[in-house]
Amino acid sequence: MAENDKTGDNKQQDLTRFLIMTLASIVIMFIVFAGVNYVIMENLISQKISTISVAQEELAEGEGEEDELQKGIIVDLGDFILNLCDETQKKYLKVNVAIEVTKKDTDFPETTEEKGGGHGGHGAAPAPVDPMEAIQKEMNQYKPAIRDAVITNLSSKTSTELATAAGKELAKEQITNDINSILGGEREVLRVSFGQFIIQ
Repeated sequence: MAENDKTGDNKQQDLTRFLIMTLASIVIMFIVFAGVNYVIMENLISQKISTISVAQEELAEGEGEEDELQKGIIVDLGDFILNLCDETQKKYLKVNVAIEVTKKDTDFPETTEEKGGGHGGHGAAPAPVDPMEAIQKEMNQYKPAIRDAVITNLSSKTSTELATAAGKELAKEQITNDINSILGGEREVLRVSFGQFIIQ
């Protein structure tokens, strides 16, 4: 009987030890897992933050460069007086339109010769060509087609459409696309601007 009690006590002690060892193992594994998880998450968060800040810096630099690249040459298309497409009563639009087109590398060549340079006195050097005048001459060949595109676009609108800011922006976008197809890649329209804009 006494041996049975000792055996029962030993079994109970063994079971208690086994439970304690199992619980201790689980707690240790949980602590290790939590520590590893914390380190990995900390590294991932640090990498994400550094990636985001690098991307924001690049974006800020890119915007600065884009602002520089996006300055073009203004071409005034003049005033337009158009019938609008209203059905109930006749409405007219008086608008001044200007476009801003991209520059080419050849638009503003750097002068390499000094003024009064050494031609050995064989006459005066030819007068330099004004770059803006040359650009205006180039754009003049497209002006009739461009003006026609503006007239066609705006006269297809109603006064209600053009009364809203969204309607004006849509018209500008459509005019930009029409003019870009006319220019055929020679230049590109950056912006269309409406000066005076009166609907009567």
